[in-house]
Amino acid sequence: MSPVKVTLSRLDCLYLARLAEQAERYQDVVDQIKSLIVSSQGQLTADERSLLSIAFKNITSNLRNAWRAVDSLEKRDDNTKRQLVLMQLEKKRIKDELYGACKDVVDLMDNHLIPSASPGEEKVFYSKMKGDYYRYLAEFSKDEPGDQSAKLSLEAYKWAYKHALANLEPMHPTRLGLALNFAVYYHDIMDSPERACFLAKDAFDEAIAVISSHVPKTGQTIEDSLMILQLLRDDMILWSGEIQQGGFTDTNSSSQVTVLRYGTDR
Repeated sequence: MSPVKVTLSRLDCLYLARLAEQAERYQDVVDQIKSLIVSSQGQLTADERSLLSIAFKNITSNLRNAWRAVDSLEKRDDNTKRQLVLMQLEKKRIKDELYGACKDVVDLMDNHLIPSASPGEEKVFYSKMKGDYYRYLAEFSKDEPGDQSAKLSLEAYKWAYKHALANLEPMHPTRLGLALNFAVYYHDIMDSPERACFLAKDAFDEAIAVISSHVPKTGQTIEDSLMILQLLRDDMILWSGEIQQGGFTDTNSSSQVTVLRYGTDR
């Protein structure tokens, strides 16, 4: 018997993507949303783009954590030369997978989602994602001669932040999430806690100034914004301590909390 061919509607694809997310099959989520991107000429709903963001975040987080775990084991004093060679091989495999996943995101942003996005929040959201995934690549390649990941991440963040300031309210979760991740870029990639603190404090202060009069728009909640404000505050405290001590106390941000609804993360 030949396999039954099923034509999937947009709602079918969205249901399968949600189902795959619940089953933690994140590549399946990506595949379903990619089919929607093709069929809709790059136009995604807020739910669809959130699913795409969540899926890629989980895929790349697993790879980043795996690389760090092997890197930590590599620094032990009791490794043999053979073990060190094998660890280097495994780190390269993980890095290659990470590069493939991040390149997949950037290609989707450049070729489909950013060109088709409406001005304002949607453009900012996708441009922030582009900056994020170039930043993830820069984490593991910033010391490699000729690597452009850090530069491309900075360009995407700058473009997104300029448009966020012009189009989004200070308490908008996408604007706050962008400020958070842009500040992390300055801290983790540029090794500048001073610039990270300046950007984070500016976003924090502007949001606090209007918090009493903020009325969430459709699809937003005040809880999302408050959670990101707490992350900004936590990082500012950590980075201020580093500045006072004249050096880094940690190469990562203060928290690995992820606000997945709006794709806000570290």
